[in-house]
Parts: sequence; structure tokens; C-alpha cells
Amino acid sequence: MPTDALPPLSRQFIAHFGEMGSKWGINRTVGQIYALIFISERALNADEIAEALAFSRSNVSMGLKELQSWRLVRLRHQPGDRREYFEAPSDVWEIFRVLAEERRRREIEPTLSMLRMALLEKPANEHERHAQQRMREMHDLIDRLMKWFDDVQRLAPETAMQLMGMGATVTKVLGLKDRMTAGKRKKAGA
Repeated sequence: MPTDALPPLSRQFIAHFGEMGSKWGINRTVGQIYALIFISERALNADEIAEALAFSRSNVSMGLKELQSWRLVRLRHQPGDRREYFEAPSDVWEIFRVLAEERRRREIEPTLSMLRMALLEKPANEHERHAQQRMREMHDLIDRLMKWFDDVQRLAPETAMQLMGMGATVTKVLGLKDRMTAGKRKKAGA
């Protein structure tokens, strides 16, 4: 099934994922391989992927290893077939969760670790005190976001979707609370 044999909508989706790959920190080939596996009705083997996308077998193998390291594809075996087949998780919430966990592990945790170490240092002068204070602010924000993320991860997917759907409502309620609190402070200060 060469690329031109794919339906136009599938080609468009695969091409888009390839273009977006560099923005997400993966190469174009890996993005296209993932997109093909994601929309496929069944698990695909490396030869099928190479043929569908007109990629070399070695590029496909490297791309599949990358996707496996990110835990975005699962390896499957078919009875009577020695080839390895690959599929994406069917639940998009699980895909998002795994991707977020991997990004956290690869990008956020090392940054938090560096910030924690920097905050343990004794500043030598006013410049370092200022820099350390800015690092503390960054650490505290990231730490709070990660705690929130952990809370959201524990929610059932349906509950998390409801929470996301409440975004504008929650923002309005918090804005109202801020206005009421500001009004009380004004009265108390008068």
C-alpha cells in the first residue's frame, strides 16, 4: 500500500504529523510512522509501513524504536508469523497520558532536579540571590503544575474530560472570587 494508495484524508493526516514532528521534538519520519499506525485499523509490520510511506526499511526500524522508547506503540505478534507488528493504544486519553509522562520524565524532571540543586546553593552575592529567587519562582510553578498533573492523572478519563470542559466556567468562578476578595480587602482597609 504505497503512500499514493492511501486515501487522501489519511495522506493529509500523515503529512501533517510529519510536519508537526519537528515542532514536537521528533523527526518527520517518526511523526509519519506514528500517524500511519495511529489511523490503521490493524497492527502493521515494518515492511507494510515502509511500503505505505515509501520509506527505507532501516528508517522505519529506527522510527519504530523511537516510538517504542516513548511507549507510543505496542509490539504485537501474529500467530504463525515471525514478523513484529505495531499498533497505537486505542484510547487517545492513554496516548496523551503516556506522552505527557514521557515528556515529564525526559524534560521536566531534569529541570526540577537542577533547580532543586541550585536552590540548595548559598548565594555568593546579590546577583546570585536575585537569580536564585527567580529560580525558586520557576521551581515553585513547575512543582505546582506537576502536582496538579499528578492529580489529573489519577482521574478517570471521563472525569478529566469533564474537568477540561469546565475550563471557562472555573475561570469565571475564580475571577468572581478574586473580585469579591479584592472588595473585602478594600472595605477592611478603609
